[in-house]
Formats: sequence, C-alpha cells, structure tokens
Amino acid sequence: MSRSTALAPAGGRRFTQAERSARSRSALLESAARGLSRYGYGNLVLEEVAREAGYTRGALYHQFNDKEDLALAVIDWVNENWMREVGLPAKQEPDPVAELIALARGHAVFCRRDIARVIMALRVEFSGQDHPVGRELERISETGVKRVARLIDAGRRDGSIPPGPPARAVALAFLGALEGAVIALAGQAPHDELLAARAVAGVLGLDSPPAPSPT
Repeated sequence: MSRSTALAPAGGRRFTQAERSARSRSALLESAARGLSRYGYGNLVLEEVAREAGYTRGALYHQFNDKEDLALAVIDWVNENWMREVGLPAKQEPDPVAELIALARGHAVFCRRDIARVIMALRVEFSGQDHPVGRELERISETGVKRVARLIDAGRRDGSIPPGPPARAVALAFLGALEGAVIALAGQAPHDELLAARAVAGVLGLDSPPAPSPT
C-alpha cells in the first residue's frame, strides 16, 4: 500500500496541499525528535530523519531551512505537546499542591515516550553554549521555573506548603529532582510516576504526595 493511499481520508476525499504539508511536517518533527533524543544535535543526520519519516531530504528542506531550524521547530512542537498533555490539565487541579504533584506525575508519564526526552538531551548538549537552540531551551526552562515558583508562593500563602528557602530556589530543586527521577527511572512504569511525585513532595517539604484527583 502506498503512503498516499494509507493516509487517504475516509470516503475517498483527497488531501488538500495544506493537509499534506501539515502531515509531512508532523511526521518529520516526530522523526527528528526521536533522533535528537537518541543521538543529540551534533550527530543528527537530516537524511536519516527524512528517511525514517518516509520522506525525501528534499521534502525536509521544503519544510525546514537547516538543522538549526528543524531543532527549534522540534523544541516548540514538543513543548506544545507537553502543554496540551501535562501543563494545561494540571491547571485544572483545585490547589497549588495538587497542581504541582499533577505536573510531576504528568511529566513522568509524558517522558515515557522517546520524543519527550529531546528537551533533556538537548539541554545537556547545549549547556553553557551561546546558541539559538540553547537560548530557546533556557526560555522554556525559565517559564517552568516561574510557574513552579508561583505555585510554591501560593501554597505557602494558603498554608499547604511549609515555609523554607526562596521559592525560586525550591522551584529549581523541584524541576531538578523531577528530571533526575524521570531519567533514572526510564522504562520503569508505573514506578516512575509514583516516585517522581514523591521526589518533588520531598523538595516541597511535604510528608508525602497527595493522591491524584479522581477523574
């Protein structure tokens, strides 16, 4: 079966050019995310990214200018997926502690997928470098630090989080503990989710994480 036949819409309707472009872009981004997670930016080969996605190198360059452009697009794509699957659902929790624990649990589940580990892999590779990819990673990281720090401040105001070091310092430790737990427990579901929640609960000064909200 050809790729075009396999991806044809139900009812025989042909894809529009915009739909075909969106599908090829998504496939290339997912392939690049897996490649960046496994091999890093320096070792990423664009021809292999295109081949794994089922497209030609020319199709990749039709969508992205170069490796840097592709990597930046992957970072944005992964971050959008994270917000949809983890960040936004956590905001529905009823209080700051529940939201923080939901972020930890959701992040652990999200990082079971190859594509999710691309941010962690690139952060290590670009640490200390003045590079557009590194700067974009720093921007995303700072957004996360600010969100966690705001929730810590809110929890301290309502008494659910005990006083302690500055909220920003605790936020940095929260994210460091979460990332460390996820890396160390890769492939160990469902323990990764539970232990990630316990790790961040300890950073927050809580005895144990609250149980997840009923769905």
